[in-house]
Amino acid sequence: MTRSDSKSLLIKGGHLIDPAAKINAPMDMVLRDGRVAEIAVPNHIRGGADEKFDARGLIVAPGFIDLHVHLREPGQGYKETIVSGTAAAAAGGFTSVCTMPNTAPIVDSPDWVSWQRHPERGAVVNVFPIAAATRGSRGGTLTDFAALQRAGAVAVTDDGKPILDDDIMRMALRLGAELNFPVVQHAEDTRMTENCSMHAGPTSFRLGLRAAGSAAEAGIVDRDVNLAQQIRESRLHVAHLSTADALKSVRRGKRAKARVTCEVTPHHFTLIDENVGEYDTHSKMNPPLRSAADREAILVALADGTVDAIATDHAPHAAHEKQVEFERAAFGITGLETALALAITKLHREHRIPLTRIVELFTAGPARVFDLRARGSLAKGNHADVTIFDPKKRWTFEAAKSRSLSHNTPFDGWQFTGKVVATVVGGKIVYKTE
Repeated sequence: MTRSDSKSLLIKGGHLIDPAAKINAPMDMVLRDGRVAEIAVPNHIRGGADEKFDARGLIVAPGFIDLHVHLREPGQGYKETIVSGTAAAAAGGFTSVCTMPNTAPIVDSPDWVSWQRHPERGAVVNVFPIAAATRGSRGGTLTDFAALQRAGAVAVTDDGKPILDDDIMRMALRLGAELNFPVVQHAEDTRMTENCSMHAGPTSFRLGLRAAGSAAEAGIVDRDVNLAQQIRESRLHVAHLSTADALKSVRRGKRAKARVTCEVTPHHFTLIDENVGEYDTHSKMNPPLRSAADREAILVALADGTVDAIATDHAPHAAHEKQVEFERAAFGITGLETALALAITKLHREHRIPLTRIVELFTAGPARVFDLRARGSLAKGNHADVTIFDPKKRWTFEAAKSRSLSHNTPFDGWQFTGKVVATVVGGKIVYKTE
């Protein structure tokens, strides 16, 4: 899916942060034929270039990778399309996105994986499909992992419908181990969360809403980590982790050298259940916004290296699916265009997490999780996917101007620091701020 251009591009005057290559210094670079051709200290590039991008005062980073997005195609183009979703991704600095399979129909066959990746879909960034782990995501019969992998899927998951059966999850991890194929788990014991619309706490009590506590997530993560420790070559990835208790299990697995990884979302490191306010459906998501203590645990895990990636869980919905009673409203919010700004504003400025660590969570970290080779770093010869941003730019997010078809976000009107200036995919500028 990489876009290449016959012209070469010189990115000059920027400050390169590339955690995988251990670079945090002023650097110039030349992109040619869709790859990184040269990197050098300022004014020491040997070759020329057809075009020049002035990056003075800006951070130049490897292209951001989002491990968890919903582009809604096939079948739900009224919410989002691959065209609109990848345009939003580019505006948010993402050069690669990994798509969830809970579309209509479910992406559970090689044909649908190929369909999502086809150039006719019009993607402006790289699209890496994640296919369903079980047929129809019904939690029963496993899909053909090998065929899905050959078609281009980078992992499997039944996102939104967790694999509850112990034997099925064990089989999935074993098969994944044989193929070196990650299994992604939406960790929610739905037997405990039926008809629940938010996290159990003082706010749910005040609003009179049916709610579930953190045990529904933590129990599944604990079981899965135990299985991953038993099946040594398996690759377990915990999607949108949101609770302190689940983090304890992930840490245990990592200490035991199991191949366990996890992601967290910007809304979970920014908001808590109190932000539901007076039944604000734009603050309804799954997993739900958690307690202040859970958020604090996530912030610690982001800083100390436990968390492998920041992923948006970009989940667009049409207005009519959100403008209803809270309990009837769809779960999920958009997130591609606000992720970096939330990370810089909340993690860097408020909680002093270094900018190098934040860049790692958007680049090298996610590239390692799904083994996206030649991505996540701007080493010579790697794909020419680059994110350029201004870490000091102050701006206001206006949902109405979003490139996504949907505007279901709790961050409309928020003032941020940190903004994407340009996004380069395969050596071609696919987004540039006006």
